[in-house]
Amino acid sequence: MHLTGITVDRGELGTFGPSTQHAIEAFQERRGLLVTGVCDDATWHALVEAGYRLGDRLVYLRSPMLRGDDVQSLQLGLGALGFDAGRVDGIFGPQTERALRQFQRNQGLTTDGVCGPEVCAALTRLGGRTTSDSVAGVRERERLRATPPRLEGRRVVIGQRGGLDGLVSTIGRLLHDEGAVVAVLHHPDPSTQAREANAFDADLYIGLELLAHHECRAAFYATEGFRSIGGAQMAELLTERLPQVPGIDTSRASGLRLPILRETRMPAVVCFLGPAPVVVEQSSVVASTIVEAVRQWVTQPIEGS
Repeated sequence: MHLTGITVDRGELGTFGPSTQHAIEAFQERRGLLVTGVCDDATWHALVEAGYRLGDRLVYLRSPMLRGDDVQSLQLGLGALGFDAGRVDGIFGPQTERALRQFQRNQGLTTDGVCGPEVCAALTRLGGRTTSDSVAGVRERERLRATPPRLEGRRVVIGQRGGLDGLVSTIGRLLHDEGAVVAVLHHPDPSTQAREANAFDADLYIGLELLAHHECRAAFYATEGFRSIGGAQMAELLTERLPQVPGIDTSRASGLRLPILRETRMPAVVCFLGPAPVVVEQSSVVASTIVEAVRQWVTQPIEGS
């Protein structure tokens, strides 16, 4: 038996044994998810999406929106050819439909917003004529460069899913005192937080979650063909500064495809901090350190400038 190319012991068919757990861990690592060995909702949805290749089905705008590796391949192909399909997130939304219609019109195809055999053939034919950077990456970089380098007026969302109410409230208050427009989110569902952050039209999202270890891990959105420049720089600033907090020993930043990072439209990070007693005891220091990182993020030059 195979799990998207990862071998699982056939003797475990119908049972969840060590081989299946190792396969889940390998899949989670490959897909940029948290490596837990547990087939949670995010892992299950990723498994389903990994089964689609471009051309396997008709892809178009519908509700709920279609998701899958085929959509991601379409976004990559359109973006590399200069058609702005939005973030490479594998979600077929209105921006992807607009880019697809523009591509169809440009190629003399039926302009119906449906990716079928003709679109796939045209993308394959033009596949060699691509740029080194997708339109989505260029757009994010230019938006960041065009934004005034000050915290005043910036729209910032601070989110948590349990156990960190006091910390996120303190961060929100400190940012508000510096002139930022702040929303603090507490909903346990990451997709709900993403929708609320998008509706708020945020410039930056910072999510906080607890770890069992004495470390800081900051994740930003990255996938094949797209890396959030703003998210990566925010993650690096957090992992540079937070180890200065007593009790937090190590840090690292990494590109992942967690649902909250994938579904938000702005630069976003999820910062994992631990252990809980240290975070609670040092909450005022943690809060001021995060605010200082945000302050530096809004003023520093954009990567590639």
